[in-house]
Amino acid sequence: MSGPLSGIRVIELGGIGPGPYGSMLLADAGAEVLRITRPETPGGLGTAGSDLLLRSRRSVGVDLKSEGGVALVLELVERADALVEGFRPGVAERMGLGPDPCLVRNPRLVYGRMTGWGQDGPWSGVAGHDINYIAIAGALWPIGREGERPVPPLNLVGDFGGGGMLLAFGVASALVEAARSGQGQVVDVAMLDGAASLTTMLHSHRALGAWRDERGVNILDSGAPFYEVYETKDGGYFAVGAIEPQFYAALVRGLGLDPADLPAQMDRSGWRATKERFAAIFKSRTRNEWCEVFDGVDACATPVLSPAEAPAHPHVAARGTFRTLGGVDQPAPAPRFTRTPGAPSAGIYLTGEEADAALGTWGLDPSMLAELRAGGALA
Repeated sequence: MSGPLSGIRVIELGGIGPGPYGSMLLADAGAEVLRITRPETPGGLGTAGSDLLLRSRRSVGVDLKSEGGVALVLELVERADALVEGFRPGVAERMGLGPDPCLVRNPRLVYGRMTGWGQDGPWSGVAGHDINYIAIAGALWPIGREGERPVPPLNLVGDFGGGGMLLAFGVASALVEAARSGQGQVVDVAMLDGAASLTTMLHSHRALGAWRDERGVNILDSGAPFYEVYETKDGGYFAVGAIEPQFYAALVRGLGLDPADLPAQMDRSGWRATKERFAAIFKSRTRNEWCEVFDGVDACATPVLSPAEAPAHPHVAARGTFRTLGGVDQPAPAPRFTRTPGAPSAGIYLTGEEADAALGTWGLDPSMLAELRAGGALA
C-alpha cells in the first residue's frame, strides 16, 4: 500500500454502510486496515466480493461471542494504531472490546466509534437510519421544492458525509495528536452531529436574514432561476448554478435572452416568471445541444449525468475520477496527494480470503491461529 497513512494499522470491527466507507477512506489513504467480521459472512453486498465499500483491505471471520475471538482482537489491538466500530452504544463493552480494555492493552490506541445518535443522550440507544438522523439535525427539512415534502438526498448526508467521512477525519486527526502526545483517545462520531455540521452555512444564512424557512424559495434550494435543474427537449436535464453576476450574464447570453427583458437577478418577486422563461428555452433543445452551447463557458451550466454516464464525461475521464478495478467502474481515492498517492486494491477480498497472510503480517503466532480455528473462534 501507498498513501500518507502508509504504516498505520487499523482494526475495523465490521458493520455496514458508513462504517465500511470510513474504513475504505483510511485504507485508500494507505492504512493497513484489517476487517473483523462474523465467521459466516461470505462477502459484501450482492455477489460475494462485489461490495466496493470493502475494497483495499482484507477481512477475517472471528466469533466475537467467544473468549478466543475476543482474545484474538485484543492481541491485534496491541499492534494497532486505531480501532473503529459502528455498534450501538454499549455493545462493544458487552463483548469485552470497549475502549477501556482496549486502551489498557494499548494506551496509544485511537478508538473510533460511530453511531447514529451518539454515545449519550436520551435517544442514544434508539434505532434509526440516515433519514432519521438528518431529520432531527435539521438537514432534511430544507431539501425539496416549494409546496412539496422534503426529499431524502439518498443516504449521502447522514451515513456517508456526516458519518463515514467524519469517522475517517476524526480518526486521522486523533492519530496526529497521538503521535505528539503518545496517548490514545476515543473519537465519538455521531451521524446526527455530522449532519448538523454540514448545515453550518445554512445557519449562517439564517443568521444574516438571507434564508427563509420554506422549501424551494431560497437561492440554493431551487427557489432561484439561476440555481435550478431544467428539463431538455429529449427528456434529459441541465443543472444551472450561475450565482455570481458575471456567470448569470453568461447564462442569459447562452439562452439567447436580453438582460433588459428580465427582472434583476436578485429580485425575488421576478424569480418565478424568470424560471418559467428559462424552463421553456431549455425545453426547446436537447441536452447535447445545450452541452455545445455551454461547453467551456463560465455560465455554471452543465448536463445532469447518470451514475452510468459520469465516468465517460471528458473532464471526469481526464481527471481519472473513476477507475476500473476488478472489472468494475468505481470512484478513485479522494482526496489526492502529490507525493504519497493512495492506491486501492484491484479487487474485493472475501471474508477469510488470505486470512492467515493478513494475520501473519500483524505478527500473530500461527499455532495460536490454528488453535482458535480448531475451536471455532476463527473462520
